[in-house]
Amino acid sequence: MEVRPIAPGLWRWTGYHEEWRQDVGSVYYESRDGVVLVDPLVPPEDTARFWDALDRDVAKAGGEVHVLVTVFWHTRSAGAMIERYGARVWAPARGKRAIARRAGAVTDPFGAHDRLPDGVVAFATARANEVVYWLPGQRALVPGDVLLADGNGGIRLCPESWLPERIGHGELASSLRPLLDLPVERVLLSHGDPVLSGGRAALASALAVA
Repeated sequence: MEVRPIAPGLWRWTGYHEEWRQDVGSVYYESRDGVVLVDPLVPPEDTARFWDALDRDVAKAGGEVHVLVTVFWHTRSAGAMIERYGARVWAPARGKRAIARRAGAVTDPFGAHDRLPDGVVAFATARANEVVYWLPGQRALVPGDVLLADGNGGIRLCPESWLPERIGHGELASSLRPLLDLPVERVLLSHGDPVLSGGRAALASALAVA
């Protein structure tokens, strides 16, 4: 497990995903509405250390624990957060059934324009059941699978084979272009290294290739 401070109240940690067989990233955000965890994974290689640290942080922050899921593949340890903290699980309504099967429950299915914890905004993507989260106070985007690290410090679109039938990179890029209207500083990718500065430029470059 690697824990990386990103900004005051914002951390990203990595852990080994046993299904994916790679390290993946998750996000911890101390918000005015409590602790927000995006796509949290309990690292199997460091479980005790992880829980000890998160227990302390949750107790210190107070309030509720909110789990935000980008896509059902990223349900990960949401169920464990429900069991341990009585966490509320937020997920796009279209993905509720699949996510609930993995997590045990989705307490807060949301649709377009619904309010999320601390003003977090969910942006739709061409993958109908997947969203990208915008943390306005942190100027950070948190995608699930639609955006990946390119191995050179930038961002790329996910493979077309991950997209629904009749949806290609052009349609995916079009669905993500509203993100360019945001003052994006950081893109906290789940797969690969995060972009910690110049996030909007990196995003624009990724979308321009489609």
